[in-house]
Amino acid sequence: MKKALLPLSLMLLSVQAQALTLIHAGQIIDGRSDTPMQQATLVLDANLIQAIEPGYRAAAEGDSVIDWRDGTLMPGFIDMHTHLTFRGGEGAYLEPYTLNPADVALRGVLYGQKTMNAGFTTVRDLGDMGNASVALRNAINKGWVQGPRIYTAGTSIATTGGHADKTNGRNLELEGDPGPKEGVINGAAEAYKAVRQRYKEGADLIKITATGGVLSVAKSGENPQFTDEELKAIVAAARDYGFKVAVHAHGKEGIRRAILAGVNTIEHGTYMDKDLFPLMKKHNVALVPTLMAGEYVTEKAKIDGFFPELVRPKAAEIGPKIQTTFAAAYKAGVRIAFGTDAGVFEHGDNAREFSLMVAAGMPPMKAIQSATSVAAEVLGEPKIGILEPGRFADVVGVRGNPLKDIQLLERVSLVIKDGKVVKIPRGEQAD
Repeated sequence: MKKALLPLSLMLLSVQAQALTLIHAGQIIDGRSDTPMQQATLVLDANLIQAIEPGYRAAAEGDSVIDWRDGTLMPGFIDMHTHLTFRGGEGAYLEPYTLNPADVALRGVLYGQKTMNAGFTTVRDLGDMGNASVALRNAINKGWVQGPRIYTAGTSIATTGGHADKTNGRNLELEGDPGPKEGVINGAAEAYKAVRQRYKEGADLIKITATGGVLSVAKSGENPQFTDEELKAIVAAARDYGFKVAVHAHGKEGIRRAILAGVNTIEHGTYMDKDLFPLMKKHNVALVPTLMAGEYVTEKAKIDGFFPELVRPKAAEIGPKIQTTFAAAYKAGVRIAFGTDAGVFEHGDNAREFSLMVAAGMPPMKAIQSATSVAAEVLGEPKIGILEPGRFADVVGVRGNPLKDIQLLERVSLVIKDGKVVKIPRGEQAD
């Protein structure tokens, strides 16, 4: 039996091009070029960028137009170091005893929305509780809730008593003896098991704490906490499972060991110096500086009782050094990928990091690129970070020119993620 043919009019409708979104921009910073494009049109087709054209393209029937002729468009920002399910500040040290992973994940929905509304359409989440960030990522990907595109490490990996050993500071009855499943390892075999456990739990990358840290209830903020053998085992296992490795590290020796083991990023890097800068460059390891975290803990260390007494001196010593190290690293040519450690401070304030980077000597365009094309390349995601045809339609906009006033990035007023407008000034929806 022959199939009935559709009427010609219906056939034409079925192949008709989908309506486009045109954004008329006064300036476009594409995330890669050092020279912005002036008076141009960004063309979005569903969730992809179709074109960038000089001048202001006229809309065809059915197209939508967003008038951004007095502003600047950029790729959606990428924050390479967040904790979307964590909250610092008063009472934070009690939360493991008062909140369940479900509570933390649900609160993360709010923090994710704040982060995305600030212009950050993609984040790396580097350490959570109870796999809450994996649940949050999955809910966002399924469209259940709104939030940034998340690449999560799940539970961080530490050594016994190390920075991410969550039992630090507990009494003997509660301390227990956490192992690889909980993210605590001792020896190469347990390193493999911990990486495989993260794979089993659905992580996107591995996060380890190679040195002491500021906020953990432990004495040292900089001592090396993994042996060479443990680090090499983590990196080898990570490569087997297609993971990149992000490394919390303040102290120089822990940084050196991690670089030589083959990791991908150093987070914070506080005591990195001229001896390590060439090593970072040789092994193509990026620095994720987290200047806002340094600024925050420096200020809070001045307040009596804000931090536990074991934490306070570490915050006062390490916090002020991070920006100075960043300035020297950038001057030495170390690759910089934008990251804030949001969750240590208030979620949604992430864009202040741009101002701190510029104050330390990084030009505004390079700071923007660190949060767009550079971050995307370090992350290993070829579909984000640059405004060009074929990439995801992740777009942020500010009124004015951030190359002249970097603080404008703290007032993002247009956010588009995956082709969907999630923030736009009231009354300025696409025509």
